[in-house]
Amino acid sequence: MFHAPCLVMKQHENYKELIWMLAKTDFKLRYQGSFLGYVWAVLQPLLLFLVLNFVFSGVFGGGAKGGGEPFYSLQLLVAIMLYTFFSEGTSAGLNALKSKSALVTKIYVPRWAIIIASTIQSFMVFAANILVIIVFFAWYHFIPSLYSFGLFIFFAFVMYFVILGFSLIVAPALLYFRDLQMIWQVALRVMFYATPILYPLTMLPAWTHKIILLNPVAFIIHFTKESMFKDRFADAWQYTTFIGLVAIFLFFSIWAYRKLIVNVAEKV
Repeated sequence: MFHAPCLVMKQHENYKELIWMLAKTDFKLRYQGSFLGYVWAVLQPLLLFLVLNFVFSGVFGGGAKGGGEPFYSLQLLVAIMLYTFFSEGTSAGLNALKSKSALVTKIYVPRWAIIIASTIQSFMVFAANILVIIVFFAWYHFIPSLYSFGLFIFFAFVMYFVILGFSLIVAPALLYFRDLQMIWQVALRVMFYATPILYPLTMLPAWTHKIILLNPVAFIIHFTKESMFKDRFADAWQYTTFIGLVAIFLFFSIWAYRKLIVNVAEKV
């Protein structure tokens, strides 16, 4: 009786070690055998940024005097890094159970631990990309306020919980509905252009703003750019409502996961 709490704590510690081991393994296997190795973790979003910045900086950039967005290149970089985190995190979470079918069918490993490990691997890649952002900030001699940078880090963690909630639903659902993978790839492409990444939200009609900001990724990217580069912040009720909705979504995801995970080994 007295040993029960100790056993629970030990079990939780074992799960933590298991999740961390799976996340590190995923990270290593992702770049194993490639010539550049871990450099690809930052090179892929960086190359996308360089191409898009070359194409669009003349349209949306130019600073206040030119009528464009101040520090447009840095805004674009931060937005791409955040969206890449979301894109890669949800894609990894979606395929978490399917890609580790041996763990699902032959070894007892908590399914949720496999999903969490896949999303943590994406968070590790995002952490490496933060170093790229810092380097570009130094290159442009731009120093954001401590509050706005803290908000950026906070939003990154919120983004992770959005990714985790999504993954808990779609990872088991993919085993029932295989077309979900193709559908999500199309959805990611559409969402990229429907999110204020390449352009400021203000260039769209005012009536569309509330609709676009219902997308949690758009909310995070828009208000990160607003706070970090323009010192504009949302009202407290907007942040509170947003965090509340993310929390509700996460609880719903856990409930849906428990419903979908039943007999999932038979579907692998």
